[in-house]
Amino acid sequence: MTRPALGYPPAPMAKKEANAISPTRAENYPEWYQQVIRAADLAEQSPVRGCMVIKPWGYALWENIQRTLDAKFKATGHKNAYFPIFIPKSFLEKEAKHVEGFAKECAVVTHHRLEVGPKGDLIPAGELEEPLIVRPTSETIIGAMFSKWVQSYRDLPLLINQWANVVRWELRTRMFLRTTEFLWQEGHTVHATADEAIAEARKMLDVYAEFAETYMAMPVIKGEKSAAERFPGAVSTWTIEAMMQDGKALQAGTSHFLGQNFAKSSEIKYLDADGALHFAWTTSWGVSTRLIGGLLMTHSDDDGFVVPPRLAPAHIVILPVTAKAEDPAAVLAYCRKLRDDLQQVRYHERNVEVELDERDLRGGEKAWSWVKKGVPLRLEIGPRDMAQDAVFVARRDKPPSEKQSVPREAFISGVTALLDSIQSNLFERAKAFRAGRTRELNTKEEFYAYFGARDDESTAAQSGFALAHFSGDPAVEAKIKEDLSVTLRCIPLDASTGGPGTCPFTGQPSAQRVVWAKSY
Repeated sequence: MTRPALGYPPAPMAKKEANAISPTRAENYPEWYQQVIRAADLAEQSPVRGCMVIKPWGYALWENIQRTLDAKFKATGHKNAYFPIFIPKSFLEKEAKHVEGFAKECAVVTHHRLEVGPKGDLIPAGELEEPLIVRPTSETIIGAMFSKWVQSYRDLPLLINQWANVVRWELRTRMFLRTTEFLWQEGHTVHATADEAIAEARKMLDVYAEFAETYMAMPVIKGEKSAAERFPGAVSTWTIEAMMQDGKALQAGTSHFLGQNFAKSSEIKYLDADGALHFAWTTSWGVSTRLIGGLLMTHSDDDGFVVPPRLAPAHIVILPVTAKAEDPAAVLAYCRKLRDDLQQVRYHERNVEVELDERDLRGGEKAWSWVKKGVPLRLEIGPRDMAQDAVFVARRDKPPSEKQSVPREAFISGVTALLDSIQSNLFERAKAFRAGRTRELNTKEEFYAYFGARDDESTAAQSGFALAHFSGDPAVEAKIKEDLSVTLRCIPLDASTGGPGTCPFTGQPSAQRVVWAKSY
């Protein structure tokens, strides 16, 4: 069934007959998403069901995310470590709520070798005394180590992060958003008091939010999860929620106050200054390669990927135009010198990164390949540009046909401002889109009409975020999820959603409006 127009950000270009990506967002959003990944050469399906191969352009993007966040973590006092991928089953069993939350997603290792069978096939052999779980998250194995590392108040706070892969046996997968194996970071910290641990969890949420908005150009709402949506075993979970271009929410990062739950199950204790023994207070927090999916669905268009300059694998691509040149070698030499000069320019935490595309392809084919990859700036340079000592510039946040000639030296001196202009434009465009797809709803009837029936794609495609009062009744929350596939995304931390009111579902008092949406 063809979906109605989804109300994407106003296209910065006049309507044209064909796009680089087919189907378009309006025609089939899930398939459009897959096609953008393919066209941008970000990743592809692997021979292992539910897993993906991240290709160089996609992995370079993840490296930029990783490098930026890693610096922010270290600036707040955290140190990196690494813990085993295998977790003894008994470790998970120590924290009942935690294992219940992940039990259906766990991959289990039961044997330690393979033997050749009578037909030449390989047969698992050497059954383990205790099954090992391939980590879905590392609270329990890290807690076992923390119980050894923490003895005294002098050992606190303990601030650790690890960059790793995890496995969650998903039945329905989608590249970057939900895969059986994915890459992430997980921070784990130990504190002497509940207040210190809560402050830590909130601080790391702020780090995530600042990164999402400043680097990803992706506006987010910071808030607390309801009990039903809380991380298994946590006392409180805080989240950043972003709106994708189909109106659905993406949980882009979470930070958890674990109370003493994991400290008690793992025996993480410390002696205070008076010699009294206490259980510690712990946190955990993480983001994953799902951020790449969020980046794609926040900014990309019907011509392919659009990547903000601060995270782009390359800021600029230079496209030599040599087809009709009398001296192609001179054009290439000019382009190489320009590349070298641009790469000396500092842009935020790194030098400007430049691709010089010397492939033997037709000019249009070559240019469109970079449009689909989302590189922020494209420079076309031929004999005429050389003669004028100029470059022909196209911005990825503008129509593909919108280009202008800029003197070479002026372009080099102004390139950082130009990149920042693209970054800012993408953020403001995404922010305006979210505002246009967010509504305050005051009755149950308009709430249900806004989101439509559970499987009504026509109505769902028009929805977005709903700000509605809620009394906190878990039965009502579960009923809304069952009826509409809509969840309470978060209870916002700021006061922008207004003060007290009345819950439209129960008639009971409500402290504030909360954010509801369909989600990934």
